[in-house]
Amino acid sequence: MRTPLPNIQSWPLGGLDSEGRLSWTRDDASVREVILNILLTRPGERLQRPDFGAGLFNFVHQPNNETTRHLIAGVVRKSLAQWEPRIVVEEVEVAESPTSVADVHINIRYRMRFARIPAELGFTFNLGQSA
Repeated sequence: MRTPLPNIQSWPLGGLDSEGRLSWTRDDASVREVILNILLTRPGERLQRPDFGAGLFNFVHQPNNETTRHLIAGVVRKSLAQWEPRIVVEEVEVAESPTSVADVHINIRYRMRFARIPAELGFTFNLGQSA
């Protein structure tokens, strides 16, 4: 399943609940938001956690070749293992897009650590964009 990148301004709020109070995202939606947050944050970007993040934007303007895609997959695996303890990453696939030379499709198969529920998050990342 391919998911468009969410509106980051709404993180981590899920909107309003039935009583008009702010609600937080939960369960798999929360995990997905945290995964994207980890992947899209550059190390050094957070003052109190300078090591936090994968820094996918560091790959912008890199060639879309097998080496770059392999490096992206490694960074995704390492960062998620370090920063998201609720999941176990089973596989990370990074493939070139058939429609755009600058796009890569990142597909992460994972399972919830304690519930053993399998899940998948896929999204397209543009290597030609400005961060």
